[in-house]
Amino acid sequence: MKRTSIAIMSGILLFTSCKDATPQKNSETSMTENPLLIEWNTPHGVPPFDKIKSSDYLPAFKIALKENENEIKAISENTETPTFQNTIEALEFSGKNLKRLQRIFYAVNSANTDDTLKVAAKEITPAIAAHNDFINLNATLYERVKAVYDQKEDLSLTPEEERLLEETHKNFVRAGISLEGKDQNRLREINTQLAKLSSDFGENLLDETNNFEYHTTDKNDLGNLPQSLVSLAAAEAKKRGHKEGWSFTLQRPSINPFLQTSPNRDARKILFDGYAMRANNDNENDNKAILSEMAALRLEKANLLGYDSHAAYILSDNMAETPEAVYGFMDKLWPSALEMAKSEREALAKKMATEGINGEFRGSDWRYYVEKVRKERYNFDEEETRPYFEVNAVRDGVFALASELFGLTFKEMNHIPKWHEDQQVFEVLEANGTHLGIIYMDFFARESKRGGAWMNALRSQMNVDGMVTPIVTNNFNYPAPSGDSPSLLSFTEAETLFHEFGHALHGLFSNVKYESLSGTNVPRDFVEFPSQVMENWMSEPRVLRMFAKHYQTGEVIPDTMIKKMKDANSFNGGFATVEYMAAAYLDMAWHSKKEDIPTDVNAFEKQAMDDLGLIEEIVPRYRSTYFGHIFSSPVGYSSGYYSYLWSEVLDADAFQAFKDTGNIFDAETAKRYRKMLSMGGSQNGMKLYKTFRGSEPEIEPLLKKKGFVK
Repeated sequence: MKRTSIAIMSGILLFTSCKDATPQKNSETSMTENPLLIEWNTPHGVPPFDKIKSSDYLPAFKIALKENENEIKAISENTETPTFQNTIEALEFSGKNLKRLQRIFYAVNSANTDDTLKVAAKEITPAIAAHNDFINLNATLYERVKAVYDQKEDLSLTPEEERLLEETHKNFVRAGISLEGKDQNRLREINTQLAKLSSDFGENLLDETNNFEYHTTDKNDLGNLPQSLVSLAAAEAKKRGHKEGWSFTLQRPSINPFLQTSPNRDARKILFDGYAMRANNDNENDNKAILSEMAALRLEKANLLGYDSHAAYILSDNMAETPEAVYGFMDKLWPSALEMAKSEREALAKKMATEGINGEFRGSDWRYYVEKVRKERYNFDEEETRPYFEVNAVRDGVFALASELFGLTFKEMNHIPKWHEDQQVFEVLEANGTHLGIIYMDFFARESKRGGAWMNALRSQMNVDGMVTPIVTNNFNYPAPSGDSPSLLSFTEAETLFHEFGHALHGLFSNVKYESLSGTNVPRDFVEFPSQVMENWMSEPRVLRMFAKHYQTGEVIPDTMIKKMKDANSFNGGFATVEYMAAAYLDMAWHSKKEDIPTDVNAFEKQAMDDLGLIEEIVPRYRSTYFGHIFSSPVGYSSGYYSYLWSEVLDADAFQAFKDTGNIFDAETAKRYRKMLSMGGSQNGMKLYKTFRGSEPEIEPLLKKKGFVK
């Protein structure tokens, strides 16, 4: 179960003053010369990253925002009778330059930021939030939208047109169009402040992560760390000014292998605590006050909009619908997961005791002894599998799977402009050779990239005056090649590539009319479903044999190793589920509050975890101060982190549809599955799923998959 995010972007606003490094030009000149605003004469219309400078974004936004403001005024002040075309479609088609800018800026700022982009983000983010209000709280514009909505039964709209009308109207209502006077003014203030605070939260987290270092000159500390990661740690040490030794950071490709392999218990604790205390050290990067204020502002906003909690507001537009439904769903799984985790803890503590280690078993010991128990019980060493998961081989594996299921082919494009030299770019072709879209893949961790893995859409599919094909990105934080050592992945890291590629397929397969309903523009608790489905194929022996080949010898991964790997991976499933669910419960704890948002963040978090009975050796996958999913965006995944587990029910049930045919590559099932993804958000998510599967999903396949039932 991967922790992923999909870029979430919003509307627009006029900027306050900014000290720009370049002289200001008039709008006409800037429009002509700024590469972000001109037509792009590039293959398939990809962004000209080779011509775009970081300093281009802010002036481009100023022009695009003003341009869109004028468009909105023209729609609002139109004296003609409101129609679907001159109001709903006009609104949908407005802001072309602004939408394009937002997609590119947020993608680059997440994956390859610099000081100029960080400064720009501080102005752009609240500006966009305020301009959203300029649109969504525009009473004159809403009157026109409502006039069309009120006559929808008489308009003979297509199903997708009707969906666009409903979503447009709903967005105004949920944005607070019914508020007046001081309440509406306060809502605008809240939206702008939330945007600023979320930007500060994300910047603090990135700085805190980058600032940490554990340096050692004792080779014994490395344990059996694979040579590729030893070389990477040595290169990191040199980069940080050390003449010798190895440096480890809080980036997952660095910290996780160290926790798994280092026999130095004290060193493991230093790294473990460094990760668990990010942005929680009472320094300039501390996020406690920021997130507490965000939670309070979200509650105040929800109250203004007529909801008793932020979670109630958010979930009213999701498949789950209510906080009670989310808690009820998670509570069905938590006891079994917790008992499994406790059983795992006992096995790990027992193993530590047999080695003569005094003291209590602790969280920083967990991953180290997991590897020991796996080796002892299953004769399995994860490091033996890494040579079979070289990053480009895994990439070829997801391509081969897409070819087998959907007939796709992938043509590398070596001369396409990129935002970083590490990127790989591919044209995606249908079985008959026609162009489907473009995918950028950015594999390696670096200081300019935020943590985790995610997908962006640089251009969303639409089909109004001809088909506009999608351009998507997949972004990861894998260990970079170092010297002669390639980037070798763990099984879990390889699985992440399949996960993110599922998001990419969701964007690539889109085949709707309207951009706002295309691709991944679906409810938050549906968006992770297509990504998690892809993980099911990853562990199938038939799929592994397609790509898991030793990077030096070309040997296909042996069946005996596959079996040992699958058996070994069944151990520690309780930990993985509990670690994730603890974060999902923490998200709900912050956002289900109906009053008195706490300012003592650590005390509140501890109480929430104690109420669950969370064992002290496990901390939530994301503690409050580094929970970027829910706090590094004005909305993000707040009240929605549960959706990964919700989507696991869908994905386990969906994969069962393939298994029931006796062929995990069944062409007819794949065709129906692709049809579901192609609809994007043009229909209700559960309706789409039921059309594919014939019924609502069953939870039993997930319980069996996790080992909670036999």
